[in-house]
Amino acid sequence: MPSSAAPPSDAASSRPDRRGSSGSVCTAIRTLLLVVVVALFIWLATSVRLPDIDTLRDRLASFGFWSWLMFVLAYAGVALTPVPVTLMALTGGVLFGAVQGSVLSVAGALLGSIGAYWIARALGRDVILRGLGRHADTVEEHLEDAGFLALLTLRVAPGLPYWPVNYGAGALGVPSGMFVGSTAVGVIPGQVSLVALGAFAVHPGVLNGVILGVGWLAVGVLTVWAARHWRRAAHHDDGEGGED
Repeated sequence: MPSSAAPPSDAASSRPDRRGSSGSVCTAIRTLLLVVVVALFIWLATSVRLPDIDTLRDRLASFGFWSWLMFVLAYAGVALTPVPVTLMALTGGVLFGAVQGSVLSVAGALLGSIGAYWIARALGRDVILRGLGRHADTVEEHLEDAGFLALLTLRVAPGLPYWPVNYGAGALGVPSGMFVGSTAVGVIPGQVSLVALGAFAVHPGVLNGVILGVGWLAVGVLTVWAARHWRRAAHHDDGEGGED
């Protein structure tokens, strides 16, 4: 009895592999995103400069009551980029004082950090890690399967800006709750110390001096703690490697 199954159609066999073509499209899109991200980071780091403190103060003062909100939004915008946030924190102290300026600066830093985290989640690991440049190895080493303390040490580590940690955490899939919690705690000492410095420069009173001293003392203690934590982690890894 002849088989009723029809032989494969030439048309079906000649159809293009849609999965292969879609994969090529995704690769092309990721490559394009990588080029755009790297070019944007390089341009921001080398070309964009914040105005001086007096200019920032005049611009923010023009918003009247809403100057605090504009400051937080501006701070968050700067925190999304490789541009250092130091000037924004100093301006917060000059404009709003040590206490209010610290609250607003922490809010701006936290908002910008969360924004960068979700941008990295959207763009993907490969695109972001290549865009981090010289910070990529450090971030990947300390954020791969990282816990709360590892994230916190990166926040207070000297010489490592906020933005590589923000983007690296998103790219490496750090849980959002852990990221937000460690960021909220980790940015406080640095922000308070810089804001208090700005406040003390214009109002060198006792309160501002005390906040300034406590802030920089906390930064020093946490820097030493972070260095020791990294050293212990390195010795632990070396020990496990020797056992293998």
